[in-house]
Amino acid sequence: MGAIGSSADNAAAESFNAAFKRETLKGRKAWSSEREARLDAFRWLTRYNTRRWHSRLGQRSPIAYENAVQAAATTLTQAA
Repeated sequence: MGAIGSSADNAAAESFNAAFKRETLKGRKAWSSEREARLDAFRWLTRYNTRRWHSRLGQRSPIAYENAVQAAATTLTQAA
């Protein structure tokens, strides 16, 4: 996180929001209901966290990365 007022301050959040808008809207102007909009957002977030690969995480999904980190931490704790 950057210093207050720095351009890096919100870079991660802005990148996430841009991806969300780009991949969810896809030229759409509106949804037929609030429920449909919420379901689209939920589907995108589920895909983002469970299936979408991230280069920063070694081409793994966030959930796969977290599971690998937790498994390594458990193994290290047991070894000590």
